Amino acid sequence: MMAESIPMTDTEKLITAAERFLGKGETALSEVERQVLEQAIGKKALALDTSAVFDERATFGQRLADGVASFGGSWTFLSSFGVVLVGWVGINLLLSQSAPDPYPFIFLNLLLSMLAAVQAPVIMMSQNRQAAKDRLVTSHDYECNLKAEIEIMALHDKVDQMRNDDLKQVIAKQQAQLDLLTRLVESQLGKPAATESK
Repeated sequence: MMAESIPMTDTEKLITAAERFLGKGETALSEVERQVLEQAIGKKALALDTSAVFDERATFGQRLADGVASFGGSWTFLSSFGVVLVGWVGINLLLSQSAPDPYPFIFLNLLLSMLAAVQAPVIMMSQNRQAAKDRLVTSHDYECNLKAEIEIMALHDKVDQMRNDDLKQVIAKQQAQLDLLTRLVESQLGKPAATESK
């Protein structure tokens, strides 16, 4: 009769998994490692749409900065701005002395400087947000990779255990067959096979 195994608590499972898969004690685990192990033990999904999570936290100003940077870095902006510049310069050259901004286009230079002064920090804010988003994605990728490694190691353990169990069964069957053959040979010869070898 086999002894019944006592089910392990979640803490015991965590300690065992930490030592087996990460080679660390439970107290040495980082928060991310602890979370991943708990999710692996509980067979919970780790999938997360990091873009959606990041965008949900965005303030109005951050979304505006992203929109300005997106439009400011588009071909639509570049081509329309080029058309406006060529039109401004063309109109002022055609009107010559009565032009609102004659050559060397000082007012146009002022407008371009103001645009650059406003647009540059907005683009930098958007780039900082993108960098933060990339860090979030990288962190989530690490968690997914760590969980995948843990699950693969657990599968290897299960396959190894199954193979060992199969080998034990094969050896037990072979031993039973050898015992049966030994008894059969002894009964055919009428004397034990062991006495003949002496």
